[in-house]
Amino acid sequence: MTEPREIAERLLDLQVDFIVAEVTGDRFAEVIARDVEAVVGVADTIAFRDVVELDQAKQTVANVINLIGGSPVLKESVPTFANSIYDNIAANNEVTLGDVVEREPVEQLLEKIFSMHQAQERILERLTESPLVATVASKFVDKLINDFMDANRQVAAKIPGVSSLVSLGTSAAKQARKAAEKATGDGTFLGEMAGKGAQFALKRTNNAIREMLRDAPVHDAAMEFWDLHAGEPVSGLREYLSQKDLNELAVIIYQIALTTREKEYFGVLVDECVEIFYEKYGDHTLAAMLPELGLSNDIIAGEILRYGPAVVEAAKRNGVLAKLVRERLEPFFLSEPVLAAIAGK
Repeated sequence: MTEPREIAERLLDLQVDFIVAEVTGDRFAEVIARDVEAVVGVADTIAFRDVVELDQAKQTVANVINLIGGSPVLKESVPTFANSIYDNIAANNEVTLGDVVEREPVEQLLEKIFSMHQAQERILERLTESPLVATVASKFVDKLINDFMDANRQVAAKIPGVSSLVSLGTSAAKQARKAAEKATGDGTFLGEMAGKGAQFALKRTNNAIREMLRDAPVHDAAMEFWDLHAGEPVSGLREYLSQKDLNELAVIIYQIALTTREKEYFGVLVDECVEIFYEKYGDHTLAAMLPELGLSNDIIAGEILRYGPAVVEAAKRNGVLAKLVRERLEPFFLSEPVLAAIAGK
């Protein structure tokens, strides 16, 4: 009479063969479709908030941001991706910028930017509060005056009788410059007076900028600039920056994102987003959330079948699959209750 253990081991072999057959070959697709449907069916009976607590969701999102954002793979990939993108752009003369980016959303973006009067007002106000901006403005005005005087002197030199008048004005201006420099130690033409008047000049400039953004055809000019480039090959973009520039910009942006991710306030913002998501979708079943994420049974099964068969077949060929299945089933088949049942006890 066959011993219970031998029967159990034979049943174990049959069970291992059955499961391996289920997840390999043509049967695998049927099993995946069946199981995905079954899992989604179960998920349709479970509400999101019943299985995921708010604090758990916050911690999960924080872990994803922390682990992925700071991973060595991403850190090393950023400059590599930048170089690869630049090489591809440099080599592509067939695709135009307009083929990649639609004109309509670009126009909508520009319209929105130019209509953001509150933001424009605030930026201009803050500029007038900056002493450094005032210094830059005074130097800019100084440069304009110098260039204007030089241009007039060159024109006047060609007109008899006028060159002497311009020379007199230039001499007076130089004396004023020397006096200002001596009194203030400032190297600019207007010296300290320009610094004191810069706030007024900036306000006047801000008014001009404000009116230009609101009244002048800035939007049309911006769209004309876009249209000039939209019909050109994307390879033309490399004329704006070198590969080294793109590489360094990508690394700098990554560093900004990485350091921002570590700030406490960023965590507060992430938690707020999770709370909003939880509030909106907490009562949805897990299955009902799939369409909201753009997923369906077919998409899920298709993605599993895209990679699963190759992995499973490789595991089957080297014997790992059968070994794993056996390790999980063997404790059951060789357990005392099963052996006793086989023995009829």
